[in-house]
Amino acid sequence: MIGIGGIVFSAGCEKAAAPRTPFPPPVVEVASVVQKNVPVSGQWAGTLEGYVNAQIQPQVTGYLIQQDYREGSYVHKDQVLFEIDPRPFQAALDQTKGQLAEAEAALGEDTLNVNRDIPEAQAHAIPEMQLETDQQQKLGAEAAVEAGKAAVEQAQLNLGYTKVRSLIGGIAGVTQVQVGNLVSPSTVLTSVSQVDPIKVYFEISGDDWLQMAGKIDSGTVNLPSRVKSIPLQLILSNGQTYGYTGRTLFAGRAMNLQTGTIEIVGAFPNPRRILRPQETVTVRAVTEVLEGALLVPQLAVMQLQGSYQVAVVGPGNRVSIRSVQVGPQVGTLWVITHGLEPNQRVIAVGAEKVRTGMVVKPEPYTPAAGEN
Repeated sequence: MIGIGGIVFSAGCEKAAAPRTPFPPPVVEVASVVQKNVPVSGQWAGTLEGYVNAQIQPQVTGYLIQQDYREGSYVHKDQVLFEIDPRPFQAALDQTKGQLAEAEAALGEDTLNVNRDIPEAQAHAIPEMQLETDQQQKLGAEAAVEAGKAAVEQAQLNLGYTKVRSLIGGIAGVTQVQVGNLVSPSTVLTSVSQVDPIKVYFEISGDDWLQMAGKIDSGTVNLPSRVKSIPLQLILSNGQTYGYTGRTLFAGRAMNLQTGTIEIVGAFPNPRRILRPQETVTVRAVTEVLEGALLVPQLAVMQLQGSYQVAVVGPGNRVSIRSVQVGPQVGTLWVITHGLEPNQRVIAVGAEKVRTGMVVKPEPYTPAAGEN
């Protein structure tokens, strides 16, 4: 009995002393810290406006008899948009022409009188005073002729003004009047907007402006001329990026004290006239370039109560948790301003299952479709 118990005890000791199988190191995905120059962009809400917005108003008073354009269509410079009843103006022109003819006839008669009086006055056949009187009448007749010519010219202009033309080429808006209305120079008939190029108005913060002002001080940008070299991108309301690059035209005179912003005006080509005034868009522009910035995937950065950490895979695939300072986010990447070195390996996927000193099995990080 004793021997058997001893044998059983001995077997139990051997089983308890058997070594445990170690757990394999966790698999993580790592990415290298990339160093390169990084352009930092800002985005602002903007509103499109016509490059030139012209209110179409008549220059004479009369009854509107015809509309010659289709609302919302493209009209050319000097194209007739409306017609005002020309009959009163034609009658006024005929009247001034008649008055001019009378003045010219009177001038002719006075000229004959003066030409006749000169030799007779020299021969003392008539008083000198009569010659002077006839000369004064001739001068008055000449003045009447000039006034008549001016009246005819004005009447011709007024008759021409009965055809209301567009002062610019652009998109014509909705008409504000109806045929048959009495219109005057104070009446707005419609508006025409030049939309190629088209302007964009947007406001940037004081901080963004100071970054641009720094470029101005360094000589890379110089308002109002070289600031035009700053490229602009336009993001439409459907989220698509507009296919043409714009440029900055000028900055506003002063800061808005209430909002702390300054207005910037840019322009974009619009050859297909897709962009229209009053459209809301997003404007994007590079505000600064970070020289030699360090970049890691945003997934690699862990946030904890306002601080930031990154898991670094060092020699022997051993992990160390580093505190870092971050800069702006660029796409799916994050600028690290302090705490990392170029070409170090950081854990982009799986950092939540590691701790300092742990050995891991690193695999290359594969960004998802659409990530930079």
